[in-house]
Amino acid sequence: MKNIKFRLIVMNFLQYAVWGSWLISLGTYLGTNLHFEGGQIGSFYATMGIASLFMPAVMGVIADRWVQAQRLLGISHIVAALLMIVASQQTQYETLYPLMLLSVMFYMPTIALSNTVAYNALNKANLDTVKAFPPIRVWGTIGFICAMWVVDLTGWKESAFQLNFSAILGIALGLYCMTLPSCEVNRNVQTKSWIDTLGLRAFALFKEKKMAIFFLFSMMLGMSLQITNAFADGYIVSFGDVATHGTQYLDTFGVKHSTILISLSQVSETLCILLIPFCLKRFGIKNVMLISMFAWVLRFGLLGAGNPGAGVWMFILSMIVYGVAFDFFNISGSLYVDKETVPEIRASAQGVFMIMTNGFGAFIGSYIAGWVVQSWGWPVSWYIFAGYALVVAVAFALIFKYKHNPQQA
Repeated sequence: MKNIKFRLIVMNFLQYAVWGSWLISLGTYLGTNLHFEGGQIGSFYATMGIASLFMPAVMGVIADRWVQAQRLLGISHIVAALLMIVASQQTQYETLYPLMLLSVMFYMPTIALSNTVAYNALNKANLDTVKAFPPIRVWGTIGFICAMWVVDLTGWKESAFQLNFSAILGIALGLYCMTLPSCEVNRNVQTKSWIDTLGLRAFALFKEKKMAIFFLFSMMLGMSLQITNAFADGYIVSFGDVATHGTQYLDTFGVKHSTILISLSQVSETLCILLIPFCLKRFGIKNVMLISMFAWVLRFGLLGAGNPGAGVWMFILSMIVYGVAFDFFNISGSLYVDKETVPEIRASAQGVFMIMTNGFGAFIGSYIAGWVVQSWGWPVSWYIFAGYALVVAVAFALIFKYKHNPQQA
């Protein structure tokens, strides 16, 4: 168990570098190189929503009962990488989309599996997971940012090689995972219904009006999650189109290094996590989530109003605001679910929260966003997204009832 923290840092760094290699830049490649339309681009980002609906739960059952988690993590990464390599060779939507979908279905469960492997290793080393894991996990975001920078600086953001780069990292990580401390499996676990096994019992929370309203708004806000991932990079790059904008933006940093510019969002995300404990205690969960919702309004509005030239400050501010928009919603929402549910279904309730946001929300949002972009174009689409986020925020403020007690942490 020597140097286990360092070994887990390596795992987390690569875990998110695999994702960062293509998540932000894929839309640019699909739009500029393959000339896919907005609806088609949106469908690729909806694959993460599809995978999040059931694959993490299925892989969790397999890891609990039959295959050690670190081995399943490695196998999943290798399979996802091999599918990504084949996908990189496709140029037609009909063949590229199903391969990306299959690859994502094997990648998405690795996020939860990597946490399981880390917790297991830390426990075996007699380390406090609450204290030890966050400094390790932050290296995942650093890995994501580093991968974005590599793809940008090498010019791969408009090339299929971004998928190959992700695959190379995935295979290396898959092999590396096999060397991590073993996780136990329980083959003698008591037989449960599939409802209990997959954590679906927590859906009974929808019978409670307060929780039903919360989960509904979680889904509605989750619809915003993949919009900028899918379209922001390609949108900024489009300012370099001489036919549309002339040469005024052609040599700007934003057009040349749009992915690096967008990586400020992930930097902000890392820093904003530190604000959450103070804000939750001072303002309460409802107000913190409202701050997140209005931050999404600013995020979209600033992207619509800005440009890579004199208006680049709006782009930069939009990236900074992203940290508040993303963290204040995801983390405060998760804490609310934890507080409002009984221990017996607490883990399952977190799964429902993820299904509503990263599952249904991301899936529906990606398709609708693609249709909006295809129908209205830029920058009008950003204002439509901002208007949607504003409506959700106002409705949440009026409908969701929650009384904050400042004495409770």
